[in-house]
Amino acid sequence: MNIDRRLFRLIREEKRPFIFSAVSGAAASILLIAQAYCLSRAISGAFIERSGMAGIVPFLGYFALVTLLRMLCNWITHVKAAEGSIVIRERLFGRLVSRIADLGPLYARSISSGRISATMLKGVEALDPYFSSYIPQIFLALFTPLLIVAAILPDDWLSALILLLSAPLIPFFMIVIGKSASAVTEKQWKSMSRMSGQFLDILQGLTTLKLFAQSARQRKSIEETGENFRKATMKVLKIAFLSSLALELVGTIGTAIIAVSIGTRLMENRLSFRQALFVLILTPDFYLPLRQLGTKFHAGMEGVSASKEIFAILEEEIAAAPVRPSVGAENPETGGIVFSGITYAYPGATVPAADSVSFTIPEGRTTALIGPSGAGKSTLINLLLRFLEPSGGCITYKGTPIGEIAPETWHNLISWVPQHPHLFNATLRENILIAMPGASDQMLQNALQDSGLTDVVQSLPRGLDTIIGEQGSRLSGGEAQRVALARAFLKNAPIIVLDEPTSHTDPELEALLRSSMKVLTKERTTLIIAHRLETIRNADRIVVISGGKITGSGTHEELIGTDGFYRHALHLLQEAAA
Repeated sequence: MNIDRRLFRLIREEKRPFIFSAVSGAAASILLIAQAYCLSRAISGAFIERSGMAGIVPFLGYFALVTLLRMLCNWITHVKAAEGSIVIRERLFGRLVSRIADLGPLYARSISSGRISATMLKGVEALDPYFSSYIPQIFLALFTPLLIVAAILPDDWLSALILLLSAPLIPFFMIVIGKSASAVTEKQWKSMSRMSGQFLDILQGLTTLKLFAQSARQRKSIEETGENFRKATMKVLKIAFLSSLALELVGTIGTAIIAVSIGTRLMENRLSFRQALFVLILTPDFYLPLRQLGTKFHAGMEGVSASKEIFAILEEEIAAAPVRPSVGAENPETGGIVFSGITYAYPGATVPAADSVSFTIPEGRTTALIGPSGAGKSTLINLLLRFLEPSGGCITYKGTPIGEIAPETWHNLISWVPQHPHLFNATLRENILIAMPGASDQMLQNALQDSGLTDVVQSLPRGLDTIIGEQGSRLSGGEAQRVALARAFLKNAPIIVLDEPTSHTDPELEALLRSSMKVLTKERTTLIIAHRLETIRNADRIVVISGGKITGSGTHEELIGTDGFYRHALHLLQEAAA
């Protein structure tokens, strides 16, 4: 019957609209019987009993009143169900956003962005027919036929028996057809989700595809994916049409049997005309809720298929933060950030990305973390930002394990300037105010000046209110990096994390960015990752990591005097410059 308990739990959270919908639907069913009674009495009085206008008009008046009331009840049924559907979908969307935020950017990067967007937008929207149509129809399909049988039974027990015997055939066909329809619909949803994800990924990477002359090759891939989705959709429609035919056939045959039975007994004077007409009027309405349930069954199946993707995200486990004492921490009296024996291995990896790493980021000082690609630098930053949780060891801030600090509180203490800052298709003002939505205009202007964005803003057609495009397409790479610095200045957090902030800039722009970063990191606890010598040589301390282990630490002058990665990397840079 296409019922998911997890979806029903959502209804319990917002049950009032659905209760109103069910009550008004029940009232509409009662009024339906009253309609049939008034109509049968009026027609019988006019053509059989010859009651005259005095005997007919009251029933016609009652019929008109009942019809209006029934229309009102049906309207309330649909409106209340739609209201409940809107509230549930809004809550579900909010939970999805919150859950993905809790899972962190590493989770978001691990799956297709197209799949996430399809689930959050199309998937949540696909639940509307399920809640607004299918769920109320289940109640009507259970209540209305029983009520009609109860109304018919005193006048015509034989017709009531025929209805009771034929009614189970419709749920039977629905169950049989539903098993195959569910699998086909789920396949269609996965095909649609895959197509959406692929199309979005191709659009996002279109510039790269053009640069490497590979855009034409994607045409065939898109055609194949689209054709697979078309075939899956046609299979769903085929089953839907066949099931509608089966349900209509059952209803038609049942109505025909009752009509023949009533006609025979009417000719034999075993049934009055009013009773016969009353039963004949109600018989199609007995099957109608069941047939409509079959129709809305297919509309609800897409929502059930989509809900599997939704609940897969909502039920994704968040790694618990192990709380461990900071044993063996370096210089714990500094009150800064202390990495103590940190170990982390990615799922399926045989070698840990971080292996018993211990070092200190002193409070109010700048620490640079360097090493070859794949050494574990990004892993340590992700652990510090709590996008990952260590499998061993502990990170403390001012003596407190960060696992004991609420994630929101911890993130409020950090300003993170990533290598590729994410910019939204919104105004420049909105992109900067993400760091502090309630910031004043003066605070915003100070952040623009400190980050060097003032001239950029003046060059834009609408200044801060200029739409900068998806991923900041209207800005250069250096300007996008300045937006990230402006966010950090505006947030004014005590901890700064800079991840390759000048990796894609020319020397002149790098010098300007370094000037801004010098202001940003002044008297703040700072961790910086960079490959360029000028970015890290003035750090208070430089930590060298290789193969997930700390292989050296000290100032620039101290590391130059030792034989290791830092010295060799410096010589390579000098040779490249020469």
